[in-house]
Amino acid sequence: MTVPGKSRRSLRKGAAAVVTGAALLCACADVSMKPYQTPDSPGKAAWSSQQGLPVAPSEMIAADWWKQFRDPYLDGLVERALASNFDLKVLAARIRVAGAQIGEARAGALPTLEAGAGASFEKSTGQKFSKQFNLGTQVNWEIDVWGRVAKGVEAQTAEFKATEADWRAGYLSLVSDVSTTYFQILQFDEQIRQQQASLAKNREILATYEAMLQQGLVPQTRVLQQRAEINQGSRDLIELGRLRALAGNALATLLGTPAGEFTVPPGALQGRVQLPTVPEGLPSQLLKRRPDIVAAEYRVLAAYDLVGQAKLAQLPSISLTGRGGTSSFALGSLFKSFTLGLLPSINFPIFDPSVKARLKTSEAQTGVVEQEYRRVVMAAFEEVENALVNLDAHRRQRIELQEQAERLGIVAAQVEAQLKEGMVSQLEVFEAERTLLASQLALLANHQQILSDTVTLYKALGGGWPPVQVQNAASNAATE
Repeated sequence: MTVPGKSRRSLRKGAAAVVTGAALLCACADVSMKPYQTPDSPGKAAWSSQQGLPVAPSEMIAADWWKQFRDPYLDGLVERALASNFDLKVLAARIRVAGAQIGEARAGALPTLEAGAGASFEKSTGQKFSKQFNLGTQVNWEIDVWGRVAKGVEAQTAEFKATEADWRAGYLSLVSDVSTTYFQILQFDEQIRQQQASLAKNREILATYEAMLQQGLVPQTRVLQQRAEINQGSRDLIELGRLRALAGNALATLLGTPAGEFTVPPGALQGRVQLPTVPEGLPSQLLKRRPDIVAAEYRVLAAYDLVGQAKLAQLPSISLTGRGGTSSFALGSLFKSFTLGLLPSINFPIFDPSVKARLKTSEAQTGVVEQEYRRVVMAAFEEVENALVNLDAHRRQRIELQEQAERLGIVAAQVEAQLKEGMVSQLEVFEAERTLLASQLALLANHQQILSDTVTLYKALGGGWPPVQVQNAASNAATE
């Protein structure tokens, strides 16, 4: 078949018009993107309550920082939790989902192949029975000329990195929760023992008061007050047992064990868990080391890439469609002839309002995740500052509590000696011992507070995770 010269000229003009239109559309669409930069956020040049400590490198915190408490039983709990905790397993499963979604995004740039076969059978009155067999295939390929699909892959890769950082944040929170819950259990054990000792002393005081009441030396109200105090002490002992059981249930859940099926053996917090030396300084790369901040920034990067993808969606899309097939009245001669066809096409998103709407939505979502990033940064600053303030105050309080306990111990010993000489009564001995017991309980609580403050500080500083430089997939590929 031949085409007249005039018709050929018309076709060339039409093709030229199409190409010119495509070029004009490309020129009108704003697809420019600035290089990705970390969102600006309030900075922090120094930390308060450092007691003059210098800023230290990130290596100051070991990856297994909880071992600095030098408690093998705690080490075993942490290992068990990391292996069996279901919250951590959920985060790991989300990483696998995000990884699979990268492959799903890449599939958008690959051709698709469809194949089908069929047969038809017909019989009309007065006509011979007829049959026909057919076989057909079709290949569709939208060519990623502008990199729209690649930009989507970069966005999904950033989301994958964010889920990895979520897992690291979950890991850090899990170790922190296991440690602090374990410390609370041991503190309850010591409080229970000391409360039992206090009740025993109060019962001795009650017996003395009752004997004095019979002699008319004290009024009955004094005996009733002492009995009420024993009631209060008994109630406190029951409450401590309840709190110990609840903490044990919480720890069992953290370990991936049904509540009630795991119990920490009774122990002594001050005798088992040592106070670690606080790191001499603070890391200078907090924003790059905390997993929650890293996750938030990767989600900013993902939103940035989605804006780029939405901008590229304004450009024309080019696709190729290939068709092939054959048909025959006899199955044996089905492959004797075969028809092939290729249909290139270009689509212009001129009147598609969803393209512009998607771009505006993507830009607005970027503003949301940027503010979320800044919120996480501000929360991190507060968490570190609070940990420093608490740790510093509780360490200074410990000095006062130790001096108080030592002095009350001396008083109790001297009162005990004066009793033997008949200079004081048994009641004064009981009161001195009870006051000493109260100071020892306060010192125990302070010990647990310092341990928990140390764990919180390690967590606030990002634990033992190394700094992460957030970059998009293209930049990472270029540097590797």
